[in-house]
Amino acid sequence: MKHHASDAHTLAAAYALGALEDGERKDFDAHIRTCEACRQEAAEFEATAARLAAAVAQPPPPAVKAQVMAAIEGVRQLPPRIPSAASAPVLGGLLRRRALPLALAASVVAAMLGGVAVWQERTGRDLQQQARQAQQRLDEVSTVLAAPDARTAHGRTANGAVTTVVASARQNKAVFTAGGLPAPGAGKTYQLWLDHDGTMRPAGFIDHDGTVVLTGNPADAGAVGLTLEPTGGSPRPTTAPLILLALPA
Repeated sequence: MKHHASDAHTLAAAYALGALEDGERKDFDAHIRTCEACRQEAAEFEATAARLAAAVAQPPPPAVKAQVMAAIEGVRQLPPRIPSAASAPVLGGLLRRRALPLALAASVVAAMLGGVAVWQERTGRDLQQQARQAQQRLDEVSTVLAAPDARTAHGRTANGAVTTVVASARQNKAVFTAGGLPAPGAGKTYQLWLDHDGTMRPAGFIDHDGTVVLTGNPADAGAVGLTLEPTGGSPRPTTAPLILLALPA
């Protein structure tokens, strides 16, 4: 990813996602030592990315650990590596010290992959579908976060959750993240809205914690709203917004 030096103030998202080249990252490291705004924005992007990762993380099933431990006992280890007479003793010892841990690590990885393969075979199409959906979601969110014109806004809902909106005019997309949002309760869901000159249009749903790409067209919207609605959502808000967060310009 190439950027002009004058665009340093726009690189916070790419920096937080590790999308800068080595030279650009060094330049931005130097820049944020003297720019409080960019330093704070980069930290906020990193926090947003961390919440995203936590939201899509899938814990392995309990059976995987037992399968790995059982497989390790049956994995044949490599024999010791004996240097030839022409090998220098110091070099031979160094290679052995490096080769044996690597061989053991390879054996453990092979055993783990075997256990995971068994689990994957059992879950089959459901697992593949979940993986595709998670990857698509990550791609969509990352595209917005890494956009050169990405801008952020932060707020707190009436029930105490910390929220972030990241918007890109170039991508014509916006991402909403919530942390610490209480469970909505039985028969309820959190619904997102785009405020178009006072008209609230549905923009998707969010779990009690998570990150989503807003549906609809944020280009003409002035703010993002969040309300508590009946399960399945509503065509228009039925409760007062828990937050109405202005979209970053």
